[in-house]
Amino acid sequence: MTTPFPFTAVVGQDDLRLALLLNAVSPAVGGVLVRGEKGTAKSTAVRALSALLPAVAVVPGCRFSCDPGAPDPGCPDGPHEVGPGGERAARMVELPVGASEDRLVGALDIERALAEGVKAFEPGLLADAHRGILYVDEVNLLHDHLVDLLLDAAAMGASYVEREGVSVRHASKFLLVGTMNPEEGELRPQLLDRFGLTVEVAASREPDQRVEVVRRRLAYDDDPAAFAARWAGEEAAVRQRIVAARELLPQVRLGDAALRQIAATCAAFEVDGMRADIVMARTATALAAWAGRTDVLAEDVRQAALLALPHRRRRNPFDAPGLDEDKLDETLEQSAGQDGDGDDDPDGPDGGGRPAPESGPEGGGDTAARPEAGEGGEPQPAGAGAGEQAPVRAAEPFRTKVLSVPGIGEGAAGRRSRARTEHGRTTGARRPQGALTKLHLAATVRAAAPYQRARGRSGPGLVIRRDDLRQARREGREGNLVLFVVDASGSMAARQRMGAVKGAVLSLLLDAYQRRDKVGLVTFRGSGADVALPPTSSVDAAAVRLESLPTGGRTPLAAGLLKAHEVLRVERLRDPARRALLVVVTDGRATGGPEPVALAGRAARLFAAEQVASVVVDCESGPVRLGLAGQLAGELAGTAVTLDELRADSIAGLVRDVQGTSRRAA
Repeated sequence: MTTPFPFTAVVGQDDLRLALLLNAVSPAVGGVLVRGEKGTAKSTAVRALSALLPAVAVVPGCRFSCDPGAPDPGCPDGPHEVGPGGERAARMVELPVGASEDRLVGALDIERALAEGVKAFEPGLLADAHRGILYVDEVNLLHDHLVDLLLDAAAMGASYVEREGVSVRHASKFLLVGTMNPEEGELRPQLLDRFGLTVEVAASREPDQRVEVVRRRLAYDDDPAAFAARWAGEEAAVRQRIVAARELLPQVRLGDAALRQIAATCAAFEVDGMRADIVMARTATALAAWAGRTDVLAEDVRQAALLALPHRRRRNPFDAPGLDEDKLDETLEQSAGQDGDGDDDPDGPDGGGRPAPESGPEGGGDTAARPEAGEGGEPQPAGAGAGEQAPVRAAEPFRTKVLSVPGIGEGAAGRRSRARTEHGRTTGARRPQGALTKLHLAATVRAAAPYQRARGRSGPGLVIRRDDLRQARREGREGNLVLFVVDASGSMAARQRMGAVKGAVLSLLLDAYQRRDKVGLVTFRGSGADVALPPTSSVDAAAVRLESLPTGGRTPLAAGLLKAHEVLRVERLRDPARRALLVVVTDGRATGGPEPVALAGRAARLFAAEQVASVVVDCESGPVRLGLAGQLAGELAGTAVTLDELRADSIAGLVRDVQGTSRRAA
């Protein structure tokens, strides 16, 4: 067995270690979501925590880790008698990003259930993680339906598998830890809210601390057993402290003054629902127990807010994470009770909540503020070319009309275009290819019915054989690659106009986030085109690039289209199942170089030949319009919409849609 890296030997990352320990003390806190760059000891700390958890008493032979003192009455391996049992170490189960639903919740053998009446169930990872840790690396890359199943089980403490009238339920209580790199895409706010605590981690910028990280890692790699032995004393002390805190937890008193502070803090930061209040209360209680106290103090409430609220106050993926600590201190001071329950020093605990005595300066709590987009009075960026204007702010985003890819795809699950998926409405049946997962009952009965007499069946009921089984064919929605090609030339550079254009693209980015799309951004201006953002699931990264987009110069439309064509070619090799939607944001003008209009037309026809779904957002304004964007849409074999028609509530867009429907009907 591999010797894990000691928990107390992790350098820095105090907030991460504290959040993990609080969940070890009180699993009701609801788990931890760890956000941050790679190489910041996220996985190391989680694996190390499992070695600190007390051993688990289990019923011998039970695949679902039932407690012999209080066995689950509905355990599929039961019923179990109350009595002495064995012990095993607490488990840490890892959920791979590419796991299937059957691997997560377990697999029910539908064929045996129908043909033999046998409830044959193979437990999944949710059963393995019961009374331990379930670790999901890159949780933001999991399919949404898997995340829903995961969080539902975490909230209810049980997993349910129900298919074609056959039902299995088993207990599943675990400490849920998810990690993610925000640059690879965000979780939905509804899913963020289901994690109890969140922690932002980053590599330390302190040279001494970085040296210590390297020194300890090299020592561990040279001799893991000897390194672990050096930290055995500290590990034992933390293990004992966890046990003591668990025993003390039921005695901790959460007074009215602390509850008032919790409620006031959640109200001040305008978090939705009541889950934040409950999580803060449980976290503050666990903090007090960890510190060896039976009363919750203001310092516990403050620390609980810093861990439980940052991910709940975000309204969309473009909001910066974090919490305004000055506002937090002011709120706590205003809501402090009259019984002296508050803390005169709002800067945090006295060190009781820190797991390791050797930690140096914190390296993971600082969040760099994003620079604001330049205003008209600011100097141009360094290296700006002639005629270049500083970036302008985007107009307020709005709800856009749905843009989709025609036909039926088979890409990653999402919410934009029609696709054949594992989840969705049933549209037909087929013979199963491999294991049967979604039975089409009516088609199975129809397949078996003609052979009942030959199979010796004369009374009610059916004799069903393997050849009769039919897999349901389902249709749902997929996420697409939405590639934005944005004209940033001088013809688009009028400040009010470019602000409206950026607002439109920002609106489309928000729509792409909600529909689970990947996005990419190509811009063209001056003498060429650039890939401002390669295809990614991080729409907030695209929004940041859009904010800093300068304008000016000629309009190399052909260069922009050719650059987009190359991006799609490469992406098609990486992810052939994901279909693309090209969104060209321009007024249609093409200048610069020999025959710019003809060259742009030839570039556009490349997309038409490959049947890439295309939309041109026509940004032309003014009383005299040349209609060049419409001509470009024709060359692309796509459609054109104006900025006004792009709005979901646009009267012009509604009239246009009705007229188009009437013409098709005629």
